Amino acid sequence: MKDFINRLYRNHSLIYKGLLFIATTFLIVYLFPKSGKFKYSFEKGKPWQSENLYAPFDFAIKKTDAEIDADKKVISENAQLYFDIDNSVKIKVESEYDKQFKIQLADSLPTRIANNLYVVGKSIISELYKYGVLGENYDFLDDRAITILDGREKINEGFYSNLIKQDELTPAIDKVLSENNYLSYKTDFVALFFDIIEPNVTFNKSFTDKALEDELAKIAYTRGSIAKETLIVSKGEVVDLEKYQILKSLQSEYESQVWSKSNYNWVLFAYTLLVALALLMLLLFLRKYRPVVFENNTKVTFIFFNLSLMIFITTLVVNYNSKYIYIVPICILPLVFKAFFDARLGLFAHVLTVLLLGFIVPNSYEYMFLQIIAGIVTILTVSELYKRANLFISVGQITLIYIIAYFAFFVIHEGSIDELKWETFIWFILCGLATLFVQPLIYAYEKLFGLVSDVSLLELSDTNSKLLKELSNKAPGTFHHSLNVANLAEASANEIGANAMLVRVGALYHDIGKMKNPTYFTENQSTGINPHDELSSKESASIIINHVIEGIEIAKKNNLPDRVIDFIRTHHGTSLVYYFYTKELKDFPEVDKGDFKYPGPKPFSKETAILMMCDSIEAASKSLKEPTTTKIEAFVENIINKQIEENQFLNANITFKEIQSIKKVLKYKLANIYHLRIEYPE
Repeated sequence: MKDFINRLYRNHSLIYKGLLFIATTFLIVYLFPKSGKFKYSFEKGKPWQSENLYAPFDFAIKKTDAEIDADKKVISENAQLYFDIDNSVKIKVESEYDKQFKIQLADSLPTRIANNLYVVGKSIISELYKYGVLGENYDFLDDRAITILDGREKINEGFYSNLIKQDELTPAIDKVLSENNYLSYKTDFVALFFDIIEPNVTFNKSFTDKALEDELAKIAYTRGSIAKETLIVSKGEVVDLEKYQILKSLQSEYESQVWSKSNYNWVLFAYTLLVALALLMLLLFLRKYRPVVFENNTKVTFIFFNLSLMIFITTLVVNYNSKYIYIVPICILPLVFKAFFDARLGLFAHVLTVLLLGFIVPNSYEYMFLQIIAGIVTILTVSELYKRANLFISVGQITLIYIIAYFAFFVIHEGSIDELKWETFIWFILCGLATLFVQPLIYAYEKLFGLVSDVSLLELSDTNSKLLKELSNKAPGTFHHSLNVANLAEASANEIGANAMLVRVGALYHDIGKMKNPTYFTENQSTGINPHDELSSKESASIIINHVIEGIEIAKKNNLPDRVIDFIRTHHGTSLVYYFYTKELKDFPEVDKGDFKYPGPKPFSKETAILMMCDSIEAASKSLKEPTTTKIEAFVENIINKQIEENQFLNANITFKEIQSIKKVLKYKLANIYHLRIEYPE
């Protein structure tokens, strides 16, 4: 049992990665659409590349969106209009007519004419209220069918033109008076009726809308059917609009049938295999080419989290409305990975993510092509993310690539630009703007996962920061030494393609432990008094060695990132404090080397190896007397070769060729520092 627990403990890192791998696989499969995948790919206007296709079962031909929209438009334009009538209005108007007729006309006319005009007036009221009088005009066509409702009872039907509008009152009065040869009394009747006529019909919008919904619900979404074994398309035949719609109908029916209860588990298992395969490739890539990242569980978790997050966001957008798919800023993924790791890892993870998204998005080939090309452009264009102008330029280039590639695909599919969807270009622009969110996202990731990006390194390189200000005040000589080392290290890193910003920051902070006892280090001794004269060699060596431990403590107290603390740990490796060791040897023949050796570890990266070389060269260069080019070259060779002999660079992934390049840079830089000129013969 104890051995089993010990094995678990020794392999806890691999066990964690295995659990993370399984959890991520199931999460992504859960996000996938619950449908099968049609095994044929086809495009409208392109030849059918597969074998002759026969209908595997009976299925209905689905209407296109345009056909369905046309059906809805016809129904909406010809739908019945419903109006409510108030019958009490007509009774009220007739009563008021009796009163006003007697007052305005009856007393001034002969009895026979007055009686005839009274009857004509009644006819006018009947004509006006035959269907009804509207209180306001509506924007309906005259031939729209209408139904008049009294409560819930249908009492009349006709057309919208049958209703009397406000501006049609006078023509209606003219019509009745003309038919009865009393047109000469038009003015009197118009004046009379304008005072007493009231609207009695109102538009019932809610009832009309409900009736329209009922009609729209009856729309058939299919037109005709295809019988089993019917030839759908032959090999090499061009997929025209009709065959394209038949194929889309078959695809939809096939996918709905494949994801059935009977084979649900099989399809789910197949999805799981494919996702697991993609994630396994990512883990194998990390193990083979990025072992430092692979060994760090936090970094592996960070990579899997970002991959899952992009798939989750894309799934949400597709489920909401797939036309917004290009708003999702997928190119944030390679940007983030490049900021924290490197371009190669960023591109590899981006490609795998896009391949997985191919199961989710419509037009998967077009989508994957656009996103992979955009990812490559992202990796190639963004060199220094901490420079704001670079990010804006890169985002502009990414957006342009999206637009150009989409335009090309559209022309290939449609053969013209007549129906080009210009609003899609707006989605690409919004995607570019969303990509700018990478800056605050990187900051958030630094706090959540404890990672360090070039943006943070740029902030740390500011010599006006609190910690470097304190170093310059307490140990000005050490501060000046650190600046010189930073310049040498940065130039060396640029020469071999290492992370120049990281090594510069490491150089600035590598000796902060000397702030504890600054006068015990020669660069800070300005009075000529050396406190080591009063100490034994072992005590002096202990103080010198302790500046590494104390530097780590100060760095942690000031929340410096682990990547920077690594430089403090390794800048002396496991080398000897040689001066005090030789001094001790003079007094005591047998000396324990462990008392005079730095605790290490040895440098384990190109950047930490560069710092070790530059630190030793800069510190020792102060002892050069009357330096010449020859002396400097021998000096650099001796110090670095000694470090190689002591196996200080054994754990660093640095080559002899790169070390030679660094030597060359250091010789050139030291020659400039000492202002050496060519030695002319006398």
